[in-house]
Amino acid sequence: MTVRFRWRAASRGGDTVQVDEELLGGNVTAAVRVGDTVRRPVGPWSDAVDALLEHLASVGFTGAPKPLGRDEQGRQVLEFVLGVVGTPSPSYSLSELREIGNLLRDLHIATASFVPPASATWNQVIAPDREELVCHNDPAPWNLVRASDRWVFIDWDFAGPGSRLWDLAYNAQTSVPLHPPLDAAAVAPRLRALVDGYDLDGPSRSELAGMLARRARAMHEMLRRQASVGQEPWARIWIEDGRYWEETTQYLVNNTAAWADALL
Repeated sequence: MTVRFRWRAASRGGDTVQVDEELLGGNVTAAVRVGDTVRRPVGPWSDAVDALLEHLASVGFTGAPKPLGRDEQGRQVLEFVLGVVGTPSPSYSLSELREIGNLLRDLHIATASFVPPASATWNQVIAPDREELVCHNDPAPWNLVRASDRWVFIDWDFAGPGSRLWDLAYNAQTSVPLHPPLDAAAVAPRLRALVDGYDLDGPSRSELAGMLARRARAMHEMLRRQASVGQEPWARIWIEDGRYWEETTQYLVNNTAAWADALL
């Protein structure tokens, strides 16, 4: 969803005092902006995420924020990327969808050479279909910034082992987007544009057509499971969006043939 800032200004003796600016709009992890940086609470997975982001920077991938260590409060410090963040119902053009598909492909190329630390701990609430490489695992529009010179995936807290198609399926479903009551014939060319940007091969395109519903179902089941034990923020999200994911899963199943036709 769109990120907004809650500004809090302060002064002392005529001097400007830099204070945190709360980044609003996230569903899971609180974050604040301090100058040209973002500060995030540290979890057991933060060291592994920093190692991943350091690797991405070292191989020249510019679609992720640079890690900048820890601050005096022990928070994770990341580069702040100024730009426009996507919404839950994005309206990307066909050329933008191709660019996003290309960005995700470049990310997967970059992470393929990443060797996680032996002590790596990941924050994965949804088990992937298989483990090929380390993925973003939440490459949705609300975690994608359109800066003046590049696209950047933010919010890497759910990064971890996964598969290219698992990541691409979620990116496609949320970015095209694919959900009821949208007409499948109308959105199919948009799906094709994103997947063309990713440069997916023929056999994988056929697999992706069925993977779309599997990935949405996994999201629905995770929310249902976490809500049943009162785990936040998932219990709240289940109340707000549980029905959406149930209906979206069925929509994707019902239109699997349309997705296959568009992709092949």
